[in-house]
Amino acid sequence: MTVLLSFFFGLCAVLGVIGYTPLSDETLRNLPAAGADFDIKTGSILAPILIPRVPGTPGSLAVQQHFVNWFSTNLPKWNVEFQNSTSTTPVTGERHVPFANLIITRDPPWTKPGDVGRLALVAHYDSKLSPVGFIGATDSAAPCAMIMHAARSVDEALTKKWEAMQAEGTNGLDEEKGVQILFLDGEEAFLSWTDSDSLYGARSLAEQWDTTPHAAMSTYHTVLSSITLFLLLDLLGTAKPRIPSYFKTTHWAYQHLSGIESRLRSLGIMQSAADANFLPEAGKTANQFYQGGIQDDHIPFMARGVEVLHIIPSPFPHVWHTLADDGEHLDGATVEDWARMVTAFVGEWMDLEGYFPTPPKALHERQTMTERKTELGDYIVLA
Repeated sequence: MTVLLSFFFGLCAVLGVIGYTPLSDETLRNLPAAGADFDIKTGSILAPILIPRVPGTPGSLAVQQHFVNWFSTNLPKWNVEFQNSTSTTPVTGERHVPFANLIITRDPPWTKPGDVGRLALVAHYDSKLSPVGFIGATDSAAPCAMIMHAARSVDEALTKKWEAMQAEGTNGLDEEKGVQILFLDGEEAFLSWTDSDSLYGARSLAEQWDTTPHAAMSTYHTVLSSITLFLLLDLLGTAKPRIPSYFKTTHWAYQHLSGIESRLRSLGIMQSAADANFLPEAGKTANQFYQGGIQDDHIPFMARGVEVLHIIPSPFPHVWHTLADDGEHLDGATVEDWARMVTAFVGEWMDLEGYFPTPPKALHERQTMTERKTELGDYIVLA
């Protein structure tokens, strides 16, 4: 059995390499920084999410509108839609609470939905009912912001790649790949975590998509089966997180993300502490995986056969489910580094090497100097 498991694990790693093109050092250096957009007070991406956003409340509606407005303004080629549901909860009695999942998709323009396999970038955007005033910066406002930044950072490269494929007549000749963002509602328990008091949005969406067929003769039979990898971000934003590799069948994807982290650090691009190692289990072997994991939005999807890469720290951040999980307790360097890593992962998954825009020389030199560390470990900051 051990030999079979080792063979299967190795096969997964080999298959994972197919169609996954590493970004060059130069491309990694040129990936845009989030910068002011992640300012916790004024940032155009992150700040509007740093409010209480319990499902069905004005705060939740405000964040939904922020997502819609931001994508409409910045990424108009991405399709934005809602999947709505309602449910009773242990604290609302017979009153149904509304839950709204946002589904934001960009596919090759010549494709039909059932023929596209999608990388799903996933985070929940709701916050806990208690303690009153809970923000949930790591849980999961910052992960939502990281995903938004990654989408904007790859958007132009996606356009250039697909335009080049159409010009060359190579569209439709290979595996069709798209990117999908899932901002899920109702992850948090209203009273205490149970199978019925948690994951409200995820449970509804997974069930609906599993029973929504694509047209006959489609490559993917259901909307759910179109997800080729469910990349779930949660509890990210504090310094020096430790992310285990939870699942054997997606360890190859974990290894790719770990490799991105290593390359960014070796190039001097990462801003977090030099001794931080977010993804320390790249060398994990097949016989070191065990049943189990952390309850999160992936559960209803994985139960239906979706492959999941779960990026969540163990142990949880010290601010978890406390009022201290706010913008002031985010580590800005770590948040920025996660945004770069996710961007690079999407770029490699979508084979975008050679399609990213090259920044103007003066801007490139300024960014390079800003990110370069001195021998003392301090960052050079330009006025």
